[in-house]
Amino acid sequence: MTVYMKNHTIRTLLVVSFTILFISLSTAHASVHIDEMGRRVAIPSRPERIVSLAPNITEILFALGLGAETVGVTMFSDYPKAAGSKSIVGSFVNISLEKVVSLNPDLIIGTADGNRKETVEQLEQIGFPVYVINPGNFEEILETILNIGTITGHEEQAKEVVHNLQERINRVVSLTKDLKKPGVFFQTGIDPVVTVGRNTLQDSLIKLAGGVNIYGDVTTRYPRCGMEEVVARKPDIIIVSSMKRGGDFSRVRNRWMKWKNIPAVKNNRIYIIQANLVDHSSPRIVDGLEEIVKIIHPAATTRKD
Repeated sequence: MTVYMKNHTIRTLLVVSFTILFISLSTAHASVHIDEMGRRVAIPSRPERIVSLAPNITEILFALGLGAETVGVTMFSDYPKAAGSKSIVGSFVNISLEKVVSLNPDLIIGTADGNRKETVEQLEQIGFPVYVINPGNFEEILETILNIGTITGHEEQAKEVVHNLQERINRVVSLTKDLKKPGVFFQTGIDPVVTVGRNTLQDSLIKLAGGVNIYGDVTTRYPRCGMEEVVARKPDIIIVSSMKRGGDFSRVRNRWMKWKNIPAVKNNRIYIIQANLVDHSSPRIVDGLEEIVKIIHPAATTRKD
Protein backbone atom coordinates (compact mmCIF):
# COMPACT_ATOMS: atom_id res chain seq x y z
CA MET A 1 0.00 0.00 0.00
CA THR A 2 1.41 3.44 -0.97
CA VAL A 3 1.81 6.32 1.52
CA TYR A 4 -0.99 8.15 -0.28
CA MET A 5 -3.35 5.20 0.03
CA LYS A 6 -2.50 4.79 3.73
CA ASN A 7 -3.12 8.48 4.42
CA HIS A 8 -6.34 8.41 2.40
CA THR A 9 -7.57 5.36 4.33
CA ILE A 10 -6.70 6.98 7.67
CA ARG A 11 -8.54 10.17 6.73
CA THR A 12 -11.60 8.17 5.65
CA LEU A 13 -11.61 6.21 8.92
CA LEU A 14 -11.30 9.41 10.94
CA VAL A 15 -14.21 10.98 9.06
CA VAL A 16 -16.35 7.89 9.57
CA SER A 17 -15.48 7.76 13.29
CA PHE A 18 -16.33 11.43 13.75
CA THR A 19 -19.54 10.97 11.80
CA ILE A 20 -20.66 8.03 13.94
CA LEU A 21 -20.03 10.13 17.08
CA PHE A 22 -21.96 13.04 15.51
CA ILE A 23 -24.86 10.77 14.61
CA SER A 24 -24.95 9.27 18.12
CA LEU A 25 -25.18 12.73 19.65
CA SER A 26 -27.78 14.02 17.17
CA THR A 27 -30.05 10.98 17.52
CA ALA A 28 -30.10 11.13 21.31
CA HIS A 29 -33.42 13.00 20.99
CA ALA A 30 -34.74 11.16 17.94
CA SER A 31 -38.19 9.85 17.10
CA VAL A 32 -38.87 6.63 15.24
CA HIS A 33 -40.73 7.00 11.93
CA ILE A 34 -41.94 4.38 9.46
CA ASP A 35 -40.79 5.26 5.96
CA GLU A 36 -42.68 4.53 2.74
CA MET A 37 -41.03 1.11 2.44
CA GLY A 38 -42.20 0.11 5.92
CA ARG A 39 -38.76 0.55 7.52
CA ARG A 40 -38.25 1.96 11.02
CA VAL A 41 -35.97 5.02 11.02
CA ALA A 42 -34.83 7.03 14.06
CA ILE A 43 -34.70 10.70 13.04
CA PRO A 44 -33.76 13.81 15.09
CA SER A 45 -36.78 15.99 15.87
CA ARG A 46 -35.53 18.84 13.64
CA PRO A 47 -32.75 17.67 11.31
CA GLU A 48 -30.19 20.38 10.52
CA ARG A 49 -28.06 18.65 7.87
CA ILE A 50 -30.09 16.81 5.22
CA VAL A 51 -28.78 14.97 2.16
CA SER A 52 -31.20 14.42 -0.73
CA LEU A 53 -30.61 11.41 -2.97
CA ALA A 54 -32.86 12.47 -5.88
CA PRO A 55 -33.89 15.70 -7.67
CA ASN A 56 -37.57 15.38 -6.72
CA ILE A 57 -36.62 15.07 -3.04
CA THR A 58 -34.53 18.23 -3.36
CA GLU A 59 -37.52 20.06 -4.85
CA ILE A 60 -39.76 18.95 -1.97
CA LEU A 61 -37.22 20.05 0.65
CA PHE A 62 -36.92 23.52 -0.87
CA ALA A 63 -40.72 23.80 -1.21
CA LEU A 64 -40.96 23.16 2.54
CA GLY A 65 -38.45 25.89 3.33
CA LEU A 66 -35.59 23.48 4.05
CA GLY A 67 -33.09 24.89 1.57
CA ALA A 68 -30.65 25.98 4.29
CA GLU A 69 -30.78 22.57 5.97
CA THR A 70 -30.15 20.74 2.69
CA VAL A 71 -26.37 20.22 2.49
CA GLY A 72 -26.10 17.63 -0.28
CA VAL A 73 -27.98 16.78 -3.47
CA THR A 74 -27.59 14.58 -6.54
CA MET A 75 -26.74 15.57 -10.10
CA PHE A 76 -29.48 17.38 -12.04
CA SER A 77 -30.95 18.83 -8.84
CA ASP A 78 -31.28 22.12 -10.66
CA TYR A 79 -34.58 23.39 -9.26
CA PRO A 80 -34.94 25.75 -7.60
CA LYS A 81 -31.85 27.67 -8.71
CA ALA A 82 -30.46 27.71 -5.16
CA ALA A 83 -30.17 23.91 -5.25
CA GLY A 84 -27.31 24.33 -7.71
CA SER A 85 -25.09 25.71 -4.93
CA LYS A 86 -25.30 22.52 -2.84
CA SER A 87 -22.63 19.81 -2.69
CA ILE A 88 -23.13 17.02 -5.24
CA VAL A 89 -23.05 13.48 -3.83
CA GLY A 90 -23.23 11.71 -7.21
CA SER A 91 -26.06 10.69 -9.48
CA PHE A 92 -29.15 9.29 -7.84
CA VAL A 93 -28.16 5.83 -9.13
CA ASN A 94 -24.46 6.09 -8.21
CA ILE A 95 -24.04 7.79 -4.83
CA SER A 96 -20.57 8.60 -3.46
CA LEU A 97 -20.59 7.21 0.09
CA GLU A 98 -17.41 9.10 0.93
CA LYS A 99 -18.98 12.40 -0.16
CA VAL A 100 -22.11 11.73 1.89
CA VAL A 101 -20.02 10.87 4.95
CA SER A 102 -17.99 14.08 4.57
CA LEU A 103 -21.20 16.16 4.85
CA ASN A 104 -22.06 14.75 8.30
CA PRO A 105 -25.82 14.56 7.64
CA ASP A 106 -28.26 13.87 10.45
CA LEU A 107 -30.90 12.78 7.88
CA ILE A 108 -30.67 11.24 4.42
CA ILE A 109 -33.78 10.98 2.26
CA GLY A 110 -33.69 8.46 -0.57
CA THR A 111 -36.10 7.04 -3.11
CA ALA A 112 -37.06 3.48 -3.97
CA ASP A 113 -37.38 4.61 -7.59
CA GLY A 114 -33.72 4.96 -8.54
CA ASN A 115 -31.45 4.65 -5.51
CA ARG A 116 -29.67 1.33 -5.16
CA LYS A 117 -30.85 -0.80 -2.24
CA GLU A 118 -27.25 -1.62 -1.36
CA THR A 119 -26.43 2.11 -1.16
CA VAL A 120 -29.21 2.64 1.39
CA GLU A 121 -28.02 -0.39 3.36
CA GLN A 122 -24.39 0.81 3.38
CA LEU A 123 -25.42 4.26 4.63
CA GLU A 124 -27.48 2.62 7.37
CA GLN A 125 -24.54 0.40 8.36
CA ILE A 126 -22.39 3.50 8.82
CA GLY A 127 -25.09 4.79 11.17
CA PHE A 128 -27.03 7.35 9.14
CA PRO A 129 -30.84 7.57 9.38
CA VAL A 130 -32.10 6.95 5.82
CA TYR A 131 -35.79 7.63 5.14
CA VAL A 132 -36.93 6.17 1.79
CA ILE A 133 -39.88 7.54 -0.18
CA ASN A 134 -41.83 5.68 -2.87
CA PRO A 135 -44.62 7.81 -4.44
CA GLY A 136 -46.26 6.38 -7.54
CA ASN A 137 -49.28 8.58 -8.22
CA PHE A 138 -50.70 12.02 -7.39
CA GLU A 139 -52.17 11.02 -4.03
CA GLU A 140 -48.90 9.40 -3.00
CA ILE A 141 -46.88 12.47 -4.05
CA LEU A 142 -49.01 14.63 -1.76
CA GLU A 143 -48.62 12.04 1.00
CA THR A 144 -44.84 12.04 0.52
CA ILE A 145 -44.73 15.82 0.92
CA LEU A 146 -46.66 15.49 4.18
CA ASN A 147 -44.36 12.68 5.34
CA ILE A 148 -41.22 14.72 4.68
CA GLY A 149 -42.82 17.63 6.50
CA THR A 150 -43.46 15.37 9.50
CA ILE A 151 -39.96 13.88 9.76
CA THR A 152 -38.30 17.30 9.42
CA GLY A 153 -40.52 19.18 11.86
CA HIS A 154 -42.16 21.18 9.05
CA GLU A 155 -45.68 19.76 9.29
CA GLU A 156 -47.48 23.07 8.91
CA GLN A 157 -45.46 24.09 5.85
CA ALA A 158 -46.18 20.69 4.29
CA LYS A 159 -49.91 20.99 4.95
CA GLU A 160 -49.97 24.41 3.32
CA VAL A 161 -48.05 23.20 0.25
CA VAL A 162 -50.36 20.19 -0.16
CA HIS A 163 -53.50 22.31 0.31
CA ASN A 164 -52.38 24.71 -2.43
CA LEU A 165 -51.47 21.86 -4.79
CA GLN A 166 -54.81 20.12 -4.20
CA GLU A 167 -56.71 23.31 -4.99
CA ARG A 168 -54.85 23.63 -8.30
CA ILE A 169 -55.55 19.98 -9.15
CA ASN A 170 -59.24 20.42 -8.34
CA ARG A 171 -59.42 23.47 -10.59
CA VAL A 172 -58.01 21.54 -13.56
CA VAL A 173 -60.48 18.71 -13.01
CA SER A 174 -63.41 21.13 -12.75
CA LEU A 175 -62.40 22.87 -15.99
CA THR A 176 -62.42 19.68 -18.03
CA LYS A 177 -64.91 17.32 -16.37
CA ASP A 178 -67.72 17.99 -18.89
CA LEU A 179 -65.55 18.23 -22.00
CA LYS A 180 -64.93 15.63 -24.70
CA LYS A 181 -61.81 13.60 -23.89
CA PRO A 182 -59.40 13.43 -26.86
CA GLY A 183 -56.99 10.53 -27.33
CA VAL A 184 -53.43 11.38 -26.31
CA PHE A 185 -50.18 9.66 -27.29
CA PHE A 186 -47.46 10.53 -24.76
CA GLN A 187 -43.97 9.85 -26.11
CA THR A 188 -41.17 9.41 -23.56
CA GLY A 189 -38.61 7.65 -25.76
CA ILE A 190 -37.41 8.59 -29.23
CA ASP A 191 -35.18 5.76 -30.47
CA PRO A 192 -37.06 3.47 -30.06
CA VAL A 193 -40.45 5.11 -29.66
CA VAL A 194 -41.67 4.55 -26.08
CA THR A 195 -44.93 5.63 -24.48
CA VAL A 196 -46.67 5.34 -21.10
CA GLY A 197 -49.03 2.58 -20.05
CA ARG A 198 -51.60 2.15 -17.31
CA ASN A 199 -51.03 3.52 -13.79
CA THR A 200 -47.98 5.61 -14.65
CA LEU A 201 -47.63 9.16 -13.41
CA GLN A 202 -48.06 10.46 -16.97
CA ASP A 203 -51.19 8.33 -17.42
CA SER A 204 -52.64 10.10 -14.36
CA LEU A 205 -51.66 13.49 -15.76
CA ILE A 206 -53.52 12.81 -19.00
CA LYS A 207 -56.67 11.66 -17.19
CA LEU A 208 -56.72 14.58 -14.77
CA ALA A 209 -56.21 17.00 -17.67
CA GLY A 210 -59.29 15.67 -19.45
CA GLY A 211 -57.72 13.32 -21.96
CA VAL A 212 -57.53 9.59 -22.67
CA ASN A 213 -54.17 7.84 -22.80
CA ILE A 214 -54.42 5.74 -25.96
CA TYR A 215 -52.07 3.20 -24.35
CA GLY A 216 -53.93 3.29 -21.04
CA ASP A 217 -55.10 -0.29 -21.64
CA VAL A 218 -51.51 -1.59 -21.66
CA THR A 219 -50.20 -3.01 -18.36
CA THR A 220 -46.53 -2.52 -19.32
CA ARG A 221 -45.54 0.76 -17.74
CA TYR A 222 -43.37 2.03 -20.59
CA PRO A 223 -44.08 -0.02 -23.71
CA ARG A 224 -42.20 0.27 -27.00
CA CYS A 225 -44.47 1.17 -29.91
CA GLY A 226 -44.54 0.23 -33.55
CA MET A 227 -45.65 3.11 -35.76
CA GLU A 228 -48.36 1.02 -37.40
CA GLU A 229 -49.97 0.44 -34.01
CA VAL A 230 -49.81 4.15 -33.13
CA VAL A 231 -51.45 4.96 -36.46
CA ALA A 232 -54.19 2.40 -35.75
CA ARG A 233 -54.93 3.96 -32.34
CA LYS A 234 -55.45 7.37 -34.00
CA PRO A 235 -54.28 9.85 -31.33
CA ASP A 236 -55.85 13.29 -31.48
CA ILE A 237 -52.85 14.79 -29.68
CA ILE A 238 -49.17 13.83 -29.49
CA ILE A 239 -47.09 15.06 -26.54
CA VAL A 240 -43.33 14.47 -26.62
CA SER A 241 -41.43 14.57 -23.34
CA SER A 242 -37.97 16.17 -23.61
CA MET A 243 -36.09 13.20 -22.19
CA LYS A 244 -32.72 14.02 -23.77
CA ARG A 245 -31.04 17.19 -22.57
CA GLY A 246 -30.30 19.44 -25.54
CA GLY A 247 -32.15 17.14 -27.94
CA ASP A 248 -33.34 18.35 -31.34
CA PHE A 249 -37.09 18.05 -30.88
CA SER A 250 -37.95 19.80 -34.11
CA ARG A 251 -36.43 16.70 -35.74
CA VAL A 252 -38.67 14.47 -33.63
CA ARG A 253 -41.70 16.54 -34.58
CA ASN A 254 -40.77 16.34 -38.23
CA ARG A 255 -40.68 12.54 -38.03
CA TRP A 256 -44.37 12.53 -37.21
CA MET A 257 -45.30 14.79 -40.12
CA LYS A 258 -45.12 11.99 -42.70
CA TRP A 259 -47.99 10.15 -40.96
CA LYS A 260 -50.74 12.38 -42.32
CA ASN A 261 -53.50 9.90 -41.48
CA ILE A 262 -52.92 10.38 -37.75
CA PRO A 263 -55.45 13.00 -36.53
CA ALA A 264 -52.82 14.71 -34.35
CA VAL A 265 -50.55 15.16 -37.38
CA LYS A 266 -53.35 16.17 -39.71
CA ASN A 267 -54.53 18.85 -37.26
CA ASN A 268 -51.02 20.00 -36.28
CA ARG A 269 -51.42 18.98 -32.64
CA ILE A 270 -47.90 17.78 -31.78
CA TYR A 271 -46.35 19.34 -28.68
CA ILE A 272 -43.14 19.24 -26.65
CA ILE A 273 -43.22 19.36 -22.84
CA GLN A 274 -40.36 19.73 -20.40
CA ALA A 275 -39.59 16.29 -18.93
CA ASN A 276 -38.94 17.40 -15.36
CA LEU A 277 -42.49 18.79 -15.19
CA VAL A 278 -44.03 15.39 -15.90
CA ASP A 279 -41.71 12.78 -14.42
CA HIS A 280 -40.63 14.26 -11.06
CA SER A 281 -42.67 13.18 -8.03
CA SER A 282 -42.52 16.67 -6.55
CA PRO A 283 -44.72 19.78 -6.26
CA ARG A 284 -43.80 20.69 -9.85
CA ILE A 285 -45.89 17.78 -11.11
CA VAL A 286 -48.87 20.13 -10.76
CA ASP A 287 -47.07 22.63 -12.99
CA GLY A 288 -46.87 19.77 -15.49
CA LEU A 289 -50.59 19.07 -15.10
CA GLU A 290 -51.41 22.71 -15.82
CA GLU A 291 -49.20 22.64 -18.93
CA ILE A 292 -50.84 19.45 -20.21
CA VAL A 293 -54.36 20.78 -19.73
CA LYS A 294 -53.35 23.84 -21.80
CA ILE A 295 -52.32 21.42 -24.56
CA ILE A 296 -55.38 19.17 -24.40
CA HIS A 297 -58.05 21.80 -23.71
CA PRO A 298 -56.61 25.24 -24.58
CA ALA A 299 -60.05 26.88 -24.82
CA ALA A 300 -61.04 25.75 -21.33
CA THR A 301 -57.92 27.20 -19.72
CA THR A 302 -58.32 30.60 -21.33
CA ARG A 303 -61.99 31.12 -20.48
CA LYS A 304 -62.96 33.27 -17.52
CA ASP A 305 -64.54 31.51 -14.52
